[in-house]
Amino acid sequence: MTAEDWGVETGEEYWYNTQTGEVEKGKLSPSVYRVGPFPTAAEAQAAPDKLQQRADAWKAEEAEEDDWGRA
Repeated sequence: MTAEDWGVETGEEYWYNTQTGEVEKGKLSPSVYRVGPFPTAAEAQAAPDKLQQRADAWKAEEAEEDDWGRA
């Protein structure tokens, strides 16, 4: 078993800093500016796109719910 299997943090997490637009290894900046954690730096770098996709999906879902109530 690995350390992660036991719930032990190894520090091998990557975060996207929304203030600087940079990827950080570990919790370097205040939590208000961090998005993550991600298992790889590449996934952390893609965070803005993933956030936009989720926001678009939520917006579409809310619009669908609003339309459902009007039918």
